[in-house]
Amino acid sequence: MSVTLNVTGMTCHHCVSSVKEELGEIDGVSNIDVALNTGGASVVTFDASASVTDEQIRDAIDEAGYDIVELTRA
Repeated sequence: MSVTLNVTGMTCHHCVSSVKEELGEIDGVSNIDVALNTGGASVVTFDASASVTDEQIRDAIDEAGYDIVELTRA
C-alpha cells in the first residue's frame, strides 16, 4: 500500500532526514521519498504494510517536529 502525506514546516534537507528517520523506525514502512517544498506542504510518499496505522504515522511526523495536513492511502 502506498501512503502520501502533505507535511508542513519542513525547510531543509535536515528536515527531510528527520522525517525519513522517524518513519523508517516504523515496522512495515519502506521506500520513503520526500519532495521538499520550503514554501508550503512537502510531499512524503512511502510504502506501508496494512499493519501500519495512521496513528503511528502521525506520531512519527509529530516526533520529527512537523504537521500532517493530509494523509492518503492508495
